[in-house]
Amino acid sequence: MRTTAQPIFIRVLAYRPYSELCTCAGCYEEERTVSSLGVWCASALEVSVGKVPFMEAMNGSTVLLPCIYSSCIGIKNLYFNWHYNDNGTMAKLCEAVIPIEGVEPRVQVYQERIEFVGSSKHNNISILLFNVTFEDEGEYTCFARNPKEKNRNHSAIFTLFVVDELKVVDNTVTTIIVSVVGGVIGLIIVVMVTKTVVLLILKKSAEKNKECLVSSGQDNTENGLNTAKADNKATPKA
Repeated sequence: MRTTAQPIFIRVLAYRPYSELCTCAGCYEEERTVSSLGVWCASALEVSVGKVPFMEAMNGSTVLLPCIYSSCIGIKNLYFNWHYNDNGTMAKLCEAVIPIEGVEPRVQVYQERIEFVGSSKHNNISILLFNVTFEDEGEYTCFARNPKEKNRNHSAIFTLFVVDELKVVDNTVTTIIVSVVGGVIGLIIVVMVTKTVVLLILKKSAEKNKECLVSSGQDNTENGLNTAKADNKATPKA
């Protein structure tokens, strides 16, 4: 009995050419089908506080708490907030909604020493914390949710350490290494220059000796000719 193959339909959310497949942070393949034209993929929202998710700040200084978001399929009514882990209690610092890409949000700030300094044009939702105190030390969480991706959300933690004074970095080893490398390079340059000068001197000496030999040969030839002529003149006729 012959059976007819039933078509299989695969739901997709976004299309990207093969060369652009998952080129931004947070991309992943949720549902896909491969054809000769390209690859279909859906990409998740991701927020990041940078490659180094912590910093030391001096008491009384102002610090930047960085955070950026990314989504390969774009955003719509992206909700974000910052909150601080105050001994297990999450204290909200600020929140806002970005309607669409490029539109700046109206940020609600709940702490006096907090200022929003981000920009949706650069996918930036960073904040400033003024007049840092020792009580501000701890974890700060940047959270975002994108309704365009079925309310997918993501968060990242930035840890702040508050100190009386910043540690002085000991550059002794670095200085020694740089000095040694510089000395070796300088020695190589001196050797190369000396070698070049010696070769030039030897070359000039060789050319001078060659000229002397040629000149001496010419003098000997001329003296021989003159002697022969004198002998011919001195010989009497028979």
